[in-house]
Amino acid sequence: MTDNSTNNRRIAKNTLVLYVRMLFLMLVTLYTSRVVINALGFSDYGIYTAVGGFVAMFGVISNSLTAAISRFITFEIGHGDGQKLNNTFSASLLIQCAIACIAVLLMESIGLWFLNVHMTIPVERLYAANCVMQFSIITFAIQLISVPYNAVIIAHEHMSAYAAISIFNGVGTLGVAFLIQQTEGYDRLILYSSLLAVLALIVRLIYGIYCSKHFSESKFRLRYDKKLIKEITSFAGWNFFGASSAILRDQGINVLLNIFCGPVVNAARGIAMQVNSAIHSLSGSFLSALSPQITKQYASGDVKYSLNLCFKGARFSYYLLLLLGLPILMEAGQILTIWLGKIPPHAVSFVRLIVIYALVEAVSSTLITLMLATGNIKKYQIIVGGTQLLNFPAAYILLKCGCAPESTMIATIIIAILCLIFRLVMLKQMVGLSIKTFVKDVAWNVMLVSLLASIIPTLFVQNTESGLLRLVGTLLICVMWSGIVILFIGCNTSERMMLLRKTKSYCLKRRKRENR
Repeated sequence: MTDNSTNNRRIAKNTLVLYVRMLFLMLVTLYTSRVVINALGFSDYGIYTAVGGFVAMFGVISNSLTAAISRFITFEIGHGDGQKLNNTFSASLLIQCAIACIAVLLMESIGLWFLNVHMTIPVERLYAANCVMQFSIITFAIQLISVPYNAVIIAHEHMSAYAAISIFNGVGTLGVAFLIQQTEGYDRLILYSSLLAVLALIVRLIYGIYCSKHFSESKFRLRYDKKLIKEITSFAGWNFFGASSAILRDQGINVLLNIFCGPVVNAARGIAMQVNSAIHSLSGSFLSALSPQITKQYASGDVKYSLNLCFKGARFSYYLLLLLGLPILMEAGQILTIWLGKIPPHAVSFVRLIVIYALVEAVSSTLITLMLATGNIKKYQIIVGGTQLLNFPAAYILLKCGCAPESTMIATIIIAILCLIFRLVMLKQMVGLSIKTFVKDVAWNVMLVSLLASIIPTLFVQNTESGLLRLVGTLLICVMWSGIVILFIGCNTSERMMLLRKTKSYCLKRRKRENR
C-alpha cells in the first residue's frame, strides 16, 4: 500500500511538471503556427506541410520508439544491473543509427522521385520544395538518433529535465518563426526548414550532455551482444512497423490530399494537425508520467495494479482532452479566426474531426503502454499496424470517387475505433484484461461524460449570437460544466474525495500564504 501511495505521488508530481510544460508549449506552438503561416502564406505553408511533414509527423515514430526503448531500459533499472543497462543503451543507439540510415536512403531515392514526379507543387517552388526535403531528412535523422536519450530520461522519470528541454525547443521554434518573418531577400521557406534542422541538432546535443552527466549507462560503448541486439531489434523493428503505419496514415494522406486537392487543402489539414499536436500534448503529459509506472508494475509482477493504472489512465487522459477539446468543437471557426486571421477552406471541419480523433486515441493510450510492457508485440503490430495501413487505400478510394477531403479524416476515426477493439481483444489474451470491465469503467463512462458535458454548451451556442462574447461564455461554460460532470459522473467516490481533498488542501495553503 505504501509503495502504491508513493507511486501515486510520483505520478502526480511528474504530471504537474509535464502539465506546466504542456500549457506553455501549447501556447507557443499555436502562436508559432500563426507567425509561420503569415510569413510563408497558405501555399508555401501547404508545401512545407506536405513535403516537410516528415518532421511534423516524426512525433509518431519518436514517441513509439521512445516507449519501446524505454521499456527495455526501465526493466534493467528495476534489475539493478549497471553493465546490462549500459549494454541495452548502446545496443538501442546502434539500432537507431541503422534505422536512420535506412530511412535516409529511402527518402533520398523514392522520396525525391515521388516529390518531383507525382506531387502537386508549383513549378517556381519546386527548387524550394527539394531544399525543404533535404533539411527535413537531416532533421528526421537527428531526431531518430536522439530517441535513446529521451528514453533514458523518461525511464528514470526525470520529467523536470525533459520538460525544460522541450520548452527550450518550443521557444527555439518560435524564435525561428520570428526570424523568418523579419527576413527579406531570402527564400523564407528554405530558411525556415534549414533553421529547424539546426535547432534539432542543438536539442540533440543538449540531450546527450544531460544524459552523460546524470546517467552512467548513457555513455555509448561499441559492444556486440548478439542476444540483446536480436531481442531489441525484434522489439524495435515490430514497433517501428506500427509507427511507420501511423506515418503512412498521416503523411501518406497528406500526399494524397496534395495530389487530389492541392497545397491549400494541405495547409488546412496542417492547421488541424497543429491543433492535434497542442491538445494531444495535454494527455501526452499525463501519459509520460504514468507510462514508467505501468511498465515497472508489470515488470515486478503486479499485473493487477498495472491494469488498474491502465484503466484509470485511459479515463483521465480522455477527461483532460475533453476539457480542452469541447470548446474547440463548439467554437472552432471563431477560435481559428482569432488565432490565424485568415482561414483556408476546410480548416474548420478538419479541426473538429481531429479533436474527435484525438479523443478516441486517448482511450487507447495506456493500452498501448501496457502492450509494450509485455514485450510480446509482434502479433499486436501485425494486426493493429496492418489495420492502420488501411487509412491510405481508404483515403485514395474516397478522394478518387470525388468525396470531400474531410472524408479521409472520418475514415481515420473509424479505423482508430477498430484498432481500439483489437487492442482490447489481444490484451485479454495476453494479460487477462476484462473487456466487460473496460467497457463499463472506461468506454461507457467517457461516452456518458461526453454526452452530458456537451448538452449545456450546445444549448448556449445555439441560442447565442456568434462573436467574442459567445466565445468567452462558451469557454467558461465548457470548462466549468465539463469539470462538474467529470467530477460527479466520471470519477468514482474515492477519486472524487481525493480530488476534493487535494483542492481543499491547496486552497488552505494559499490562504495561509496570503494572510502572512
